[in-house]
Amino acid sequence: MKEKSYTELMKISAMKKKELKEAFVQNLYIEMLLTEVLLTSEKEKLQKQIDEAIDRKDKPAFMRLSKQYAQLTKRFGT
Repeated sequence: MKEKSYTELMKISAMKKKELKEAFVQNLYIEMLLTEVLLTSEKEKLQKQIDEAIDRKDKPAFMRLSKQYAQLTKRFGT
């Protein structure tokens, strides 16, 4: 079996590093997308519940849900 030259080994190493960086960035994008989907879904759910509480004139539920909504937006910086 032929041994690889130093140049070949360096090229292989550089390619592996590049592939690892690309995989990291791709995973980061996927995580950001999933977080955005979950945030949007949770916000829509809370908005619907808040609207229903207003329609029922249920002040305690409105206050509780509004607080949850404010915490959610604060947690995600939106």
